[in-house]
Amino acid sequence: MGKLHTRMLVAVMLGVFCAWAAFAQEAPIKLFNGKDLTGWKAEGNAKWSVENGMLVGVQGEKNAPGDLFTDKDYDNFELKVVYKVVWPANSGVWFRYQSPEKAYQADILEYKDPVAYSGTIYCPGKMFLAANTDATIEKKDDWNTMIIKAEGDHLVVTLNGKKTADVHDASYATGKIGFQIHPGAEFATMKIMVKEMELKPLKAAK
Repeated sequence: MGKLHTRMLVAVMLGVFCAWAAFAQEAPIKLFNGKDLTGWKAEGNAKWSVENGMLVGVQGEKNAPGDLFTDKDYDNFELKVVYKVVWPANSGVWFRYQSPEKAYQADILEYKDPVAYSGTIYCPGKMFLAANTDATIEKKDDWNTMIIKAEGDHLVVTLNGKKTADVHDASYATGKIGFQIHPGAEFATMKIMVKEMELKPLKAAK
């Protein structure tokens, strides 16, 4: 009976630990509800809408640019974005955005000089903190999955299962998440479509 009681006690303690761990871990947050722009705010003159369960962004009149931001700020997280783009395009996922001069962006673009493709991390004033030089990772006519992990000063971007950027930068610790529509007649037909956005809060890296 002694051994049985010990095994039962261990099982109970394990169950309590697992329940505590599940409780302690914050639940994922769906940033886009698939119905409307609740929780988001547009800046600039780009056009944002929800079509067939997708978040859609295009240029405004006369190739006007603009951005779309979350109402809330986020600091440490793992963000999953499932998107598709009509090319040519210049867009991206803002994160820890504080102002046009203070932010990070996981780029969605084709840049020639210096060479940088989607999955690159851009920072205003510093240009590309880490550049993806492999154009084959992105699916041009299909859905792509981008994962952005911001944990303390450690910033990592993964595109379709391949790491495209991994850098340490402590410029900005918190800010909004958003999308960009770049100006320019060359991007007149650009369209970014997003069907899933899920954020998992993380604890700050030690």
